[in-house]
Formats: sequence, structure tokens, C-alpha cells
Amino acid sequence: MGTAHINGIDINFEDTGGDGPVVLFSHGFLMDHTMFDRQVEALSGTHRCIRWDERGFGGTEADGPFTYWDSADDAVALLDHLGIDRAVFVGMSQGGFLSLRAALAHPDRVSAVVLIDSAADVDDAETIEGYQGMLHVFEHGSDEERAGVFAIVAGLILGDDTLAAEWIPKWTAIDTAQLTLAGGALLERDDVSGRVGEIACPILAVHGTADQAISIDRAEALAASAADHRGIVRVDGAAHAPNMTHPEVVNPALAGFLASL
Repeated sequence: MGTAHINGIDINFEDTGGDGPVVLFSHGFLMDHTMFDRQVEALSGTHRCIRWDERGFGGTEADGPFTYWDSADDAVALLDHLGIDRAVFVGMSQGGFLSLRAALAHPDRVSAVVLIDSAADVDDAETIEGYQGMLHVFEHGSDEERAGVFAIVAGLILGDDTLAAEWIPKWTAIDTAQLTLAGGALLERDDVSGRVGEIACPILAVHGTADQAISIDRAEALAASAADHRGIVRVDGAAHAPNMTHPEVVNPALAGFLASL
């Protein structure tokens, strides 16, 4: 585990080291770098795996409002810190948001993108209103109200009671101010769906068929507009984090894609 002071903040990261091709893992909203434990376990023998905590989560604190373009710059600055020229960017949900932006802003640094239950567009007004309500409870609700919302969120993201029991205590411990800043980046993100065609590097999508947070049709829309899309791996019955709940499906697909590059 290490800390890199870049872009005015201290970024918490983990680097397996080695001489293999580099894979940079970026987690989803409310999560942290440990959500990729099973992927790093599977790939670290052949690849240099780097995972990090994005602003507002895990061991990385936000110092003020930020956007996913800032997060994309954080990811590239972390590569600079580690002396790495290029990497495959693997991003789950908001990790995919920043990975797409990194491919747009720093195309020479992104050799490929893997999107796990992510999208290029933005949520509809009704969904955003619902998320705003959840954030309001996070900030101002009672412990009981917060627990109720976290239970709903666990169902959306994980869809697994064992994982929910592991992650809800982590979410409860997140500093409210940090959650507010991270929530702002999520809810106020810009729509980059019209720019996906500018991304020249290969893109692979992995998506749970039961994802209610980002429906699979949004991944299909992104695939249709990408210049070099390598397909969608549909994970039957998985919710929003199939890499955690169905690693036996996701890991071989990811390894096969990496081997094809």
C-alpha cells in the first residue's frame, strides 16, 4: 500500500509491481480499491495490477468539489508517479466514468478500457432526484434512516446479503462531508456519450443483466457508438458489481481481453 501526493491530494493506492502489462482498476461510488480483490488475485501473476481509492472514498480524501475529469487526471497522475506510460483502464460504474474521460483527455496513456456496469450518458431526472434524496438522508437522516438507505443501496450495487453485511459498516463510517463531495461529482457529471466515437482504443464491456442502477441497454448504446468495441460480456443475474459477485465469469473474460491486446 502506498500514498501519492498528486494534484493537491494524497491518493491511496496498491501496486503489485512486476514487469507485466499494467492494469489500473478504478472502483465505483461508495466502494474502494478492495472491490477488485478477486481480479487482482487472478491477474497479478501475469499483469502489474494497480488499484486506488478515488476522491472521497477509502484512504483518499477530497479537498473540495471535483469532477470525473479531475478523477481522470488523478488516475493519469498516479501513472506518472509510478513511472508508467500506458495502462489498461478497468473501471466499475464511476470508475468507468473516469476511465472514459481519461481515454478522451489522455488518449496516449490509455491502451484499452474495460467498463464494468458503466455508461457514457447521464441518469434521467427521476433517477437523479432519487439519488439526491438518498444523499440527503446520508447527510441529515437518523442512524435508522441511513441504515435503511444503505440496505437499499446494497441491493442495487451488490445484490448479495453476505457482501452487504461486509460493506454497509464501511459505508456507515464514511465522513458525511466526503460523501457529499463525491455525490456532487456523480450527480452533476456531464454527458460524454456524443464523444465515445473519439476513443480509438479497444473497449470491452462487462455488465450484469439484473443491474438496476445502470441498465444494460445503456452499455449497448455505448457499444454501438464506439470505434473499436470488443463486445459486451453479459453476466446473468448479476447486479451492479458483477466482478464481486460473479468473478468466475468476469475474471476469464477480463483475462481473455487482456491477452488479445
